[in-house]
Amino acid sequence: MTLRTVATTPFNDQKLGTSGLRKRVPVFQQAHYLENFVQSIFDSISAPAGSTLVLGGDGRYYNREAIQIILKMAAANGYARVLVGQGGILSTPAASCVIRKYQTYGGIILSASHNPGGVDGDFGIKYNGSNGGPATETVTEAIFALTKQISQYHILDAADVNLDTIGTTQLGAMQVEVINAVNDYADLMATLFDFNQLRALLSGGFRIQFDAMHAVTGPYAQEIFVNRLGAPVNSVMNAVPLPDFGQGHPDPNLTYAHELVEIVYGENAPDFGAASDGDGDRNMILGKGFFVTPSDSLAVLAANATLVPGYKNGLAGIARSMPTSAAADRVAADLGIPCFETPTGWKFFGNLMDAGKVTLCGEESFGTGSDHIREKDGLWAVLFWLNVVAARNESVEAIVRAHWAKYGRNVYSRHDYEAIPTEAANQVIQKIYAQFPELAGKSYGRYTVATADDFSYTDPVDGSFSSKQGIRILFTDGSRIIFRLSGTGTEGATIRIYLESYEPDVAQHHLDAQDALSELIAIALELSDLKGLTGREQPTVIT
Repeated sequence: MTLRTVATTPFNDQKLGTSGLRKRVPVFQQAHYLENFVQSIFDSISAPAGSTLVLGGDGRYYNREAIQIILKMAAANGYARVLVGQGGILSTPAASCVIRKYQTYGGIILSASHNPGGVDGDFGIKYNGSNGGPATETVTEAIFALTKQISQYHILDAADVNLDTIGTTQLGAMQVEVINAVNDYADLMATLFDFNQLRALLSGGFRIQFDAMHAVTGPYAQEIFVNRLGAPVNSVMNAVPLPDFGQGHPDPNLTYAHELVEIVYGENAPDFGAASDGDGDRNMILGKGFFVTPSDSLAVLAANATLVPGYKNGLAGIARSMPTSAAADRVAADLGIPCFETPTGWKFFGNLMDAGKVTLCGEESFGTGSDHIREKDGLWAVLFWLNVVAARNESVEAIVRAHWAKYGRNVYSRHDYEAIPTEAANQVIQKIYAQFPELAGKSYGRYTVATADDFSYTDPVDGSFSSKQGIRILFTDGSRIIFRLSGTGTEGATIRIYLESYEPDVAQHHLDAQDALSELIAIALELSDLKGLTGREQPTVIT
């Protein structure tokens, strides 16, 4: 084994987005591209000698090859030990769990989350700190700064490590320990939820269908739902992780999880349906023929938290991303606890959780979680819902409708326009900005604009400031239209439009969200001239 220092030159496109660096696989396969970025991570965090690193990913194409490169670079950069998920598989929530359980210095997670995989698909990499959460903006900016000036990286010339057999291998002076991260994660879930109650539910005729979408959660779902809770084997579908996710799009929404949706809305439907995404941190919850919006999901879980063992003593607070509906705010007010509104990105919840200010967190982009780890957690949300269903002995739909009857309904939808040419997307945003001075007080039918702004956030824990986090058009009745350019895609730009109105009248709660929001949708398209500037007649995805 020989330690080599390799001369290199910077790439100009390694700026991190909301969740790390995401590019097409061929971009990462360029000579020195991955190595430059990994060395910039190592140089920016300056881990002390003898540190332990966690490493793994969602199994997408290039996962194994990248792990081997990173292992050899970790050995050359002075790490004493690396914990790797068996087969290179490690869900994002499980990575956070392992970092916290074994008190490691941090971890590298290989994933492009809900983006498609395959030879020409997407790949991603991000660093999580010692609390198990995504790197702060201070860290990601430091990494980016180093990528622009890197001149060399360090790597050990050595044979590849066997990733499929649990045990320890020596790589130079560093130990590589292949671990069963599925058990570590499942053991944590057993401390939070009443597994005896869940076993009784699933053996009493209550049927579930979980779609792993050929992504990372298949092994985790099989261990928990089938092995530990006794659900039939066929309760978990698309359970084998594949490098191209079975040529599917591993995003758990009504559009991309259509196979599950057809089952849950079809004849002889199961009582409960759920799906998770590429790296296991997102979730979609369905009742029999009934879709639960992520915003409602956070609010319902918060309102019922004391029914679940891990949260029986109540919540310290709730946090939601700014585009997420205000449904959780109403629950927090009722419970007498704070509700924090943050920018999009789970890293903004980390400080709040570390400071003990919040217990539950959620984003409208199908992410929900709690302070048990420092990432959003798809399977955790599914187990939480099942525990609430078991404790209340009611259907998913009945629970949500009872929630609306008590708190009112925040009617909500998100319209995604994906892969728009960047210039056209920027024109849409500039079109809205240009109207700011004249919007306040302007009426559109029954809606009157109260204010228009670009959301900014000052972290109440460390005082850090984040600006330009999304355009908000706020109406006098509490309705909202929000526009954001997403940072999770790899091609062009994605414009997300979030629409929300509040409906206290139970007699109106049966309305389809798109019908109830039709006026706001028309206003959003008028304000943005999205069709004229992009040529797009319809959203790519509606959730």
